Amino acid sequence: MDEGQFLTIMQQSISLTAKLLAPLLLLSSLVGILVGLFQTLTQINEMTLTFIPKLVVVGLVLLLLGPWMLHMVMDYSRELILGIPAILHT
Repeated sequence: MDEGQFLTIMQQSISLTAKLLAPLLLLSSLVGILVGLFQTLTQINEMTLTFIPKLVVVGLVLLLLGPWMLHMVMDYSRELILGIPAILHT
């Protein structure tokens, strides 16, 4: 395995991780902003109020997008494992 192959594999891994985490991070951030705005408007200063809505949103996103995420990870793993002989021959 040369440096180029290693960097390609690492780049693909980071790209896949970003694709998988983007929906979770974006939606939980959006919920955090909305709850923070609600807290500001109503002057409720409860620190734990943002935790429950974020937890619910992350759970729903995982339920809805979990099969897609699993499919993406399985496809990447399959390609990586099937590519081992090509990597060993170089």
